[in-house]
Amino acid sequence: MKLHRLTDPVFGLERRLSFRRETPSGVLLLSAGGLGDTVLFSLVLPRFAELAEKGETVTVLLRADGARMSFLFPPGVLVVKVDFARLREPAYRRRIFAELYRANYRLVVSTDFLRHPDLDEALAFACAAPQTAAMAPRPWPKHDRRLTAHGRRWSRVFKSGGSRLDKVVRWARFADFLTGRKAPAPKVRLMPEQMPAAVPLDRPTVFIQPFSAVKQKQSPPDLYRRIIEALPEGWQVRIAGHPSDLDKNPDYRPLLELPGVTFEPAPFVELAGLLRSARLVVSVDTACMHLAAALGVPTLCLASAAYVGEIVPYAAEVMPESVNFLWRPMECAGCLGDCRLEPVNSMYPCVAALDGAEVVAAVRRMTEIRP
Repeated sequence: MKLHRLTDPVFGLERRLSFRRETPSGVLLLSAGGLGDTVLFSLVLPRFAELAEKGETVTVLLRADGARMSFLFPPGVLVVKVDFARLREPAYRRRIFAELYRANYRLVVSTDFLRHPDLDEALAFACAAPQTAAMAPRPWPKHDRRLTAHGRRWSRVFKSGGSRLDKVVRWARFADFLTGRKAPAPKVRLMPEQMPAAVPLDRPTVFIQPFSAVKQKQSPPDLYRRIIEALPEGWQVRIAGHPSDLDKNPDYRPLLELPGVTFEPAPFVELAGLLRSARLVVSVDTACMHLAAALGVPTLCLASAAYVGEIVPYAAEVMPESVNFLWRPMECAGCLGDCRLEPVNSMYPCVAALDGAEVVAAVRRMTEIRP
């Protein structure tokens, strides 16, 4: 048995015997996804914020990594960052749970379809809020028994649809359920007040983000070389990423030797302003791509088929005109990264099957200089 299953009841009793303000107030939204999920969640956050009563504060609990995108949230929204890996440490778990309990929220909402009974669900229940709400969770054989048992602990549970559904559409449906106000799902485009200021660039610039935490999603350096060579004369290229990305992927370093190509290591909060002035963003299906799409920048996504039906391409009703997805249909599309096929040159077969000529043609079309 895991240690926290023994200590949680003890810490729970300790919390109930401690002081907290008398009247519950405020809304806590739990969003336990990564960077890309946080970008997409920011699009529907204003709808969830409508759940706050007059004078109440809206707080969003994020994973520590996903919190790097919280600069996209509407003004006035508070953020609580939790290191989920450290929730295995009794002292850290005890402190975080106690802080959530003392906050005494009136309403706690889990916005995640994929939930873990010992992590985000445990955080929600530690709040001991008088009102709670969640979606019926994604099936997860390892945890289904406990997730089902926990269903009785939520005040309201929403059946949001099948296991494969566009994230933004699913969130919009859930917000409709909670607010009682039906509205179309929002396009993947931030509201003006959520947009960071644009940072001017001295000449037409294309940003390329070729890196992914899942290396099998990365297209080969030669394809990016072809993209760079297809750009109009005088344009510059910035390859975006963390400096460690080049250490992990040394075969991409020669791209920096091409004329007009530099490396851009800016963190997302600074990169966003640069992207707003870009002529085009070319990216694997990762957080940078979602950020560019939400900022309204012309974006070309070189996607795997792994998350088709849930993340990329976006559902028709939320698809912005500025984004173009290139991906190869596969019988196994929607595997959610659980690829059962042999890699092709260290890539998912669906990524290896991308047509380089089609990619280059799309780049030329999207960078065409019109009179």
